[in-house]
Amino acid sequence: MSLLFGASTWLWTSPFRSTDVALLENIAALGFKSVELPIEDPALVDAKALRPVLEDLGLAVHVCGAFGPGRDLTHSDASVRESARSYISACLDIAADLGAGFLAGPMYSEVGKARQLSEDERRREWDLAVSELKKVSADAGGRGLSIALEPINRFETDLVNTTADSLRMIRDIDHPAAKVMIDTFHMTIEESDIGAAIRAAGKDLIHVQVSENHRGVTGTGLTPWTSFRDALRDIGYSGSVVIESFTPDNRDLAGAVCIWKRFTPTQDEFASRGLAFLRQLFA
Repeated sequence: MSLLFGASTWLWTSPFRSTDVALLENIAALGFKSVELPIEDPALVDAKALRPVLEDLGLAVHVCGAFGPGRDLTHSDASVRESARSYISACLDIAADLGAGFLAGPMYSEVGKARQLSEDERRREWDLAVSELKKVSADAGGRGLSIALEPINRFETDLVNTTADSLRMIRDIDHPAAKVMIDTFHMTIEESDIGAAIRAAGKDLIHVQVSENHRGVTGTGLTPWTSFRDALRDIGYSGSVVIESFTPDNRDLAGAVCIWKRFTPTQDEFASRGLAFLRQLFA
């Protein structure tokens, strides 16, 4: 089982800029072998300039989207959906230029849409997401990329909460570029059996984020890490396992994810302790 342990730049900064070379150097120096770049503003990222930096540092790279207000493939206004597709297309450009392989994230809808809807309204939004993601999948596939759909918890979306939901969505999309990812933070809220969810995802699972149930240092919470590890081994997963949490130093970002205090004196300590835990877990 060959894994790359990685970190999201959200641990340290927001938004990520391609000029954040010192941060990438620090991530490599801490011992990580991959890095996840959240693309909040595509205009801030010069992928062609960034790629040789990452290659020199020996960091594999992953790209994820940030689906805040206005980036909504389920919006009733077609112009909003078109704008969301344009943003996703820009992220796919960056992923292709970096050699990232796929774009990850909850791209089916704007994060924060958590409402009581009728069954008909829910079906309409599901069908809209599937229809739009068929176009996104074709766009990704034409560039030799995949998309990795992330289920997120009920407080952040009412559409795709579990791994089973994401698998049902990619079956409805019915395109070889449509795959799934998992994030253990959301899984501890939504799944009844993390191991079973991972095994159900099987070969459709192409990306893994890890974060504790309280968003703190990996290995210090209630996550069933042994079940998580054993299931990844059972399906032969060989991609990255990326620590994702968020810096409290950016008030807008911290407020959006409800991080009100520091878990460690520095974010480097947060990352280092999490990496040490993952290495021990998979040793």
